[in-house]
Amino acid sequence: MADLADTTLARLTARVAKRLCDAGQTIVTAESCTGGLLAKTLTDRPGSSDYFDRGWVTYSNDAKRAELGVRLADIERHGAVSRTVVLAMARGALRHSKAQVAVALTGVAGPSGGTAQKPVGMVWIAWGYRRRGRTRLFAWRFQFRGGRDAVRRKSVAAALKGFLVP
Repeated sequence: MADLADTTLARLTARVAKRLCDAGQTIVTAESCTGGLLAKTLTDRPGSSDYFDRGWVTYSNDAKRAELGVRLADIERHGAVSRTVVLAMARGALRHSKAQVAVALTGVAGPSGGTAQKPVGMVWIAWGYRRRGRTRLFAWRFQFRGGRDAVRRKSVAAALKGFLVP
């Protein structure tokens, strides 16, 4: 039997899937700290090919640059865990797919790697929408508590919930 976290993520995914299918849209993911957990969660649902286009796990800075077109100057100036980089990840995911919706995540899942400025549990999530040739992007910073798995699951839940905001 799935634990509560899996049940919650499955419920959120069902709502996201319905919204995407009702709108005739597909979603693309660009993940770093979640290591593909968002894409896995979205594709755990049967029929996910109706709404899921593709996903990138760009864990390294080189992968962010090569796969999503994140500028080295942005990574060096702001760091991989930043608003600037997560927005570039979402923009790159839309640019390299035919999806109308993108979700990107970057952060510090822990248990190590945090700093005073970017502590463990700090995650940036960006959502991007392509409509009539225009792209709209926005991002939010989150500070999650718990171990590595908890931070990753909370990040995925926040990414799904953020998509569901009207």
